[in-house]
Amino acid sequence: MGEPGAWGEVTAGLRVSRPVLVARLLELDAAGALTTAHVRAGAQVGGVTARTVWRWLEAARTEGRVERRSRARLELSEQAWEVLALAGGNVAALHRHLKEAGGEVPSLASLHRVVRRDVEAGRVLPDRAVVRREREEQRTRQALADLALAGPREGGAAKVAAGRPSSPAPAAVVGASAGERGALQGVALPAGAQLVRTSSVRAVAEAVGQAMAVQGAVCVFGDPGRGKTAAVRMALGEAPAGWKVTWVPVPVRPSVAGMRRAVFDALALPGRFPHTSARADAAVAGALGEARVLVVDEAQRLPVPCLEYLQSLWDHPGTRITLVLCGAGSERALSRLPQLASRVGAWQEVPRLATTEVAAVVTGFHPLWRAVPASDLTWIDQSCAHGTFRTWAA
Repeated sequence: MGEPGAWGEVTAGLRVSRPVLVARLLELDAAGALTTAHVRAGAQVGGVTARTVWRWLEAARTEGRVERRSRARLELSEQAWEVLALAGGNVAALHRHLKEAGGEVPSLASLHRVVRRDVEAGRVLPDRAVVRREREEQRTRQALADLALAGPREGGAAKVAAGRPSSPAPAAVVGASAGERGALQGVALPAGAQLVRTSSVRAVAEAVGQAMAVQGAVCVFGDPGRGKTAAVRMALGEAPAGWKVTWVPVPVRPSVAGMRRAVFDALALPGRFPHTSARADAAVAGALGEARVLVVDEAQRLPVPCLEYLQSLWDHPGTRITLVLCGAGSERALSRLPQLASRVGAWQEVPRLATTEVAAVVTGFHPLWRAVPASDLTWIDQSCAHGTFRTWAA
């Protein structure tokens, strides 16, 4: 009765790795001296069951493998993340979607573990309310598109359609003021539409102007479709003399190396991209030595290391830049890096169109709405557009 206790005391602090244990047992097996007692003792010092040790020996004999079999890290595709976002982060809904699509499907517990792992690593999912609103706006845009297709069958709508130019919208003109026909570079307008200076555009222009005055940083945020990018482009369309404006596109699944290349390319620096990060950073810092506004659109996709890279460019003693971070959820991305968030001088939200300015804005935006009574425009906004400028444009 005392032997198990005594044996437990001997092996209590003794642990042996699998490769070492299996190698020793194979030596005993080759010598014809391997017994069940050896396997049980090995299970004790290996912290596993005797059955597991026998399985290790079988794997070593048949496969020549003494380590555990490596398993591929489970990763979700971008399509799976899109489904998860549309489901408001509901992992069970993603699991059902994958089962309906067919093929090999991981367990629900594995999906929960992968989503939790990636979210803790910095992956951002929009909240349920935002996703629901985006889905409603998508349905509204589709309904408006269907109405537009059906409209030309009627006489009045056909005349309106016939009056529209069949050629593309006028070429983008940098520096075009609000209210003029044409568009700013990077702002797509429907045929016949023109820029309109709303209260949000004026607020963004004031925030960006104040940031330029002190070479600071500004964050422009708000729900999708509210006109954040257009407001920033209108604010910078007439930059003061001596200032240059550079728009940096955020790469897909950005990394520091990808962000460094994106900044290098956006600055249109001569020569090929350097092979070392030190040379690339030196070239970028030299180009940013003149007064320049660095605009990063879709900033909500930036992980912390990329934000730290942008902060290093701004903090560099040789640069003179104003940093504009724009995107739906960019304020949440910045909250992950307090060092950069504390340097932001203005947090400018672009809200929905106010009910009181809908009629003036949409009639100035496109002649299609000028014959519609203001009360009907208000009803359209309340029932369909919900103050989202992108829906009106669609």
